[in-house]
Amino acid sequence: MTEAGQGEGAPEDDRRPRGRRATPEKRPEAGPPLPADETMQLKVDALREAALPGPDETMQLKVDALRKDTLGKDVPPNPDETMALRALRPEEVEKPDKTAGTGKPDRRGGRRKPRPRPALPPAVARVTATAAQHLAPLAARTAPYARKLKPVYPRPGRTGWRRWMPSWKQWLGAWLTAIGLTGTFLVVAYAVTDIPSDLNAYATQQDNVYFWSDGTPMARTGWVQRQAMPLKDIPEDVRWAVLAAENENFYNDPGISFKGITRALWRTLGEGDTEGGSTITQQYVKNVYLTQNQTVSRKFTEAMIALKLDNKMSKDQILEGYLNTSWFGRGTYGIQRAAQAYYGKDVSKLNASEAACLASLLKGAGLYDPTLGKTNHERAVERWSWILDRMVKIGKLSPQERARYKKFPEPLKTNPLYDTGEQSDYLVELASQYAKKSAHLTDKQFDLGGYQIYTTFDRKREAALTKAVAKARKQAEQNHPGAAKTAHYGAASVATDGRILAVYGGPDHRTQGYNESNATTVQAGTAFLPFVYAAGLEHGVHKARGGPATPVTPETVYDGDDGVTVTTPEGPYWDRSGKKVAAHNDGGKSYGQITLDKALAQSVNTPFMQLGMDTGLDKVKQTAVAAGLLSSSMGPQVPALSLGNSTPSAIRMASGYATFAASGTHTEPYSVRRITRNGSKVALASPRPQRAVGADVAEDVIRALTESFRTAHPDAAPATAEVSGKAGTTGNDTAAWYAGTASSVSTAVVVYRIDLAKSLEPLPLKGVAGSATDSVPYAVWSGAMGFA
Repeated sequence: MTEAGQGEGAPEDDRRPRGRRATPEKRPEAGPPLPADETMQLKVDALREAALPGPDETMQLKVDALRKDTLGKDVPPNPDETMALRALRPEEVEKPDKTAGTGKPDRRGGRRKPRPRPALPPAVARVTATAAQHLAPLAARTAPYARKLKPVYPRPGRTGWRRWMPSWKQWLGAWLTAIGLTGTFLVVAYAVTDIPSDLNAYATQQDNVYFWSDGTPMARTGWVQRQAMPLKDIPEDVRWAVLAAENENFYNDPGISFKGITRALWRTLGEGDTEGGSTITQQYVKNVYLTQNQTVSRKFTEAMIALKLDNKMSKDQILEGYLNTSWFGRGTYGIQRAAQAYYGKDVSKLNASEAACLASLLKGAGLYDPTLGKTNHERAVERWSWILDRMVKIGKLSPQERARYKKFPEPLKTNPLYDTGEQSDYLVELASQYAKKSAHLTDKQFDLGGYQIYTTFDRKREAALTKAVAKARKQAEQNHPGAAKTAHYGAASVATDGRILAVYGGPDHRTQGYNESNATTVQAGTAFLPFVYAAGLEHGVHKARGGPATPVTPETVYDGDDGVTVTTPEGPYWDRSGKKVAAHNDGGKSYGQITLDKALAQSVNTPFMQLGMDTGLDKVKQTAVAAGLLSSSMGPQVPALSLGNSTPSAIRMASGYATFAASGTHTEPYSVRRITRNGSKVALASPRPQRAVGADVAEDVIRALTESFRTAHPDAAPATAEVSGKAGTTGNDTAAWYAGTASSVSTAVVVYRIDLAKSLEPLPLKGVAGSATDSVPYAVWSGAMGFA
């Protein structure tokens, strides 16, 4: 009998209970046909037994039987149960998925399971476990409350729209949670926000300001118009005018204004606009650490830094920084530069009314600069009045003082420091070079700015000298248009104590970069004779090689004839070409035997060429350098040295003549008398007077130069005036000089021609310098000295 037959003939009571596993040795006998549902279930059981035999299938069969017995009919299982009963394929059980965790699709198009995450490092795992262990009790205690706060919708016991509204406990919990999260966020944000170590470039950059000798501003240099001032040098009226306008509670606030921030955020987010509302501290942070972009992120960062900065810096330090970095219009940063730009004075000299006008500019210089239009003026006057009233309200200005300020303080039309002028460029160049050298400042230090350079330049003398040269230029263009194109004029005035009072450097520093008053380009010519005369008077002469020096006086007689051969103790002086060297006078004129005093007064050349040889050319050079000429400008030590083959600048020539007027003491020419940086004094190496020649020698030289001036220009100056001077010419007519002293001020003027487009070789003057009786250098000199 087959197994099938045995199964079919077995009684129903002998069938194995559903859910029990049949062994291969003993299978159930065949019986009568089963219902369809049970047949399908047995097939599933059989497949399940073949694949994954276990107790779970037994339980599932019992559930099926219970469902059928209870309801009396077949009930479709719900989808979840159907999924649970799904027969597993044998290959899924026997063969593990080798691609599990790779994240790649398998052959059936499904997505493979992602790879398991790598295990945490032991240290991190320990910290995580410890944190979980400590937080577990807290989580257990708060879990019931969290379940109560969990919304249940629709809410039981409510009708209509109330079924969907949270309870008051839920509202309270949400608010407390929001406050807690916000507080936590702000605490974390405050902790992680650092005050930047680097400031904005324009917050540290300052300009350098140059002042005339009378203390009035002359020029400024630098990319930014800003001068930092200590708070102690800013009057209280100025401080409180700013605080009344911008932040009257500055000394009591925590560095930020919550009301102002809320208003600013509302306008920025809600209306697409920007709004202030910042405290002084926030504005200072924006000025020196952040950008001017009006964004929410920038405002938030600004507030965090402001809070931290308020705890780190004093209120006075913050206010000082704010006043020195704020924008006031007209290209200016800081209250000091604003005071100079709008009122032409230092901040220390502002009154409350002027301070209120400047404070109004902080709201927007383009809107409140009263010089920009009628509407601006009306707006500025209204805010100026409001600020003064505000100062009275907060007790920083008495009603009596307020009553004094009825008239609006009109500012200057233009910024007097906006740019340098044509001649002031040359003055600034001289002063900056001297400042760096004498104060031992590097270019980098000086370029950072903040220096106040008080120069020695006299405004009136500078104007007179510039006017005189301009007149000479105009005349040359009319009389000699061709030669005038390449004409150059250098001039300088130097006091006997070394102060450079005025210079003429050229027509325009922007087109001619070098300073003609400081150029060592052309020879001094016969303007050099006073130095030879002084050397002879100071050191004497040697008629025999190695013999004692013979004293020289103004009455010492020399041969003044033209063409006199120059001699040495051994005989005539021969040049390298084998020719005897002879001296010549202007125009080839002979004077016969003449005293040195008369020779200098009449500009006779031949006596001084021989005097230089007798004294010693080394002594001549030594005397000239001691008097003020630069060693680097001295010519070769040949007989022509005495006739001015050296190339001193106009500044140095004026300095040398000033030495004789100063009784033989020389002070190195200087252009800066004092330097400060942000109100603090900067150490400056000032020149000291040095003895160059004896006082009696200097007196003899001045006497001869006075005679020279009186002889050539008898009616040019009052008889009682102490005026001395001498013209200078060169043998090849490439330069014309005039140098002289009056009222303890020496001025030297030189006229020459050079075509800078071709070379630096001097060209013949061709009448540009005038004639001996109508000298252009003398005309400029007399105009600069006030004799014209």
